Amino acid sequence: MRAGTSFTVSSSDRQRLQALVADPKSPQKYVWRARIVLFSGEGLGTSSIMAETGKSKTCVWRWQERFMHAGVDGLLRDRIRPPGKAPIPPERGAGIIRLTLEPPPFEATRWTLRAMAKVAGVAASTVQAIWKAHGLSPHRWRHF
Repeated sequence: MRAGTSFTVSSSDRQRLQALVADPKSPQKYVWRARIVLFSGEGLGTSSIMAETGKSKTCVWRWQERFMHAGVDGLLRDRIRPPGKAPIPPERGAGIIRLTLEPPPFEATRWTLRAMAKVAGVAASTVQAIWKAHGLSPHRWRHF
């Protein structure tokens, strides 16, 4: 444990954690979190806990701190993270579809992913997702 970081595990918390470790239906991520806290409550150092659980130093510290701040319930829930990338606005997708139906502005016979992405100012994967969602394949000169 880091210098200055110490805590005790109450008997009720210890019972909950031991029950969690003993239950074969417990998700393994909760089991090793509980084991980290139980070992910490017994006074084992970070190195010993790392050896017993096979987890990294930062992982051990994270779950020790989470237990100190939120108790057993803090071990049983993952922190809420912000959502991934925002979806493409419908008007942006409509603009790309509109561009796809027009001939390219340069000397080319059809649109390519990279050319459309460059003109539209988005990533090629974005263009690909829009084309796939609308069943467009302008890069094919023959449809099967």
